[in-house]
Amino acid sequence: MSEIFQIVGALLVLAGFTAAQLGRLNPRSVGYLVVNILGAGVLAVVAALDHDWGFLLLEGTWAIVSTASLLGVLRREAAPLGATSPHNR
Repeated sequence: MSEIFQIVGALLVLAGFTAAQLGRLNPRSVGYLVVNILGAGVLAVVAALDHDWGFLLLEGTWAIVSTASLLGVLRREAAPLGATSPHNR
């Protein structure tokens, strides 16, 4: 059963990566980041259950960085027009 989750997680990460490489998804888009969070999250859980610490470090970090990026994108999208961001100073 673990193998099914591994394949699903890997396919999600690879789908996002492939779409970005083909120019179909922006790597800073919500869709790309959500696919990465889901795929890496599934793989991180599988790695933790299997006590595969190196893989957990890789996928856990991937999921955390993708989540932080998604939160940044969502904050920017929610900011009122004309609001000053730290990047505009």
